[in-house]
Amino acid sequence: MAKLYFYFASMNAGKSTTLLQADFNYRERGLSTMLFTAAIDDRVGEGRIASRIGLAAAATPFDAATDLFACVGARGAVDCVLVDEAQFLTPMQVDQLARLADDAGVPVLAYGLRTDFQGELFPGSARLLAIADALIELKSVCACGRKATMNLRIDGEGKAVREGRQTEIGGNDRYVALCRRHFCEAMAG
Repeated sequence: MAKLYFYFASMNAGKSTTLLQADFNYRERGLSTMLFTAAIDDRVGEGRIASRIGLAAAATPFDAATDLFACVGARGAVDCVLVDEAQFLTPMQVDQLARLADDAGVPVLAYGLRTDFQGELFPGSARLLAIADALIELKSVCACGRKATMNLRIDGEGKAVREGRQTEIGGNDRYVALCRRHFCEAMAG
């Protein structure tokens, strides 16, 4: 029986690297994969997944209107579906991924952030946490050495941003992964 997996972590935990390694493992064994990434995140080009260590692959971009179940069905035989930036999925799209696992027998590996810069769940992540067959936390480290679980948004001067849109694309220039204690201290000012 195929499963829906949710690999979650804070920023800079190696989610994209892990996804690209899983993709390589499937393809190395002669199996077919289909990769998706959020269209909103085009920092490395539209429809590209790239890791900070230099791995990259082409992917199908998705937005809120994309029917993931139909996209995979239109592709034909697929042995595994891998989704980067899964926090940007809609709850309906997460349900489509569950249908791929349950009805089509295709394993789905979704990778994304659990929470935003204010410590709130993303809608896609919330739905994945609710219905995924397996939840796997990837680890990142705070500057203090503890496990980083939170994503602090920072401004150009490195100061905490406490308000704003839930989604603002950026990397190390905009976000810092922190443990809960240091996140709360930064948010309190």
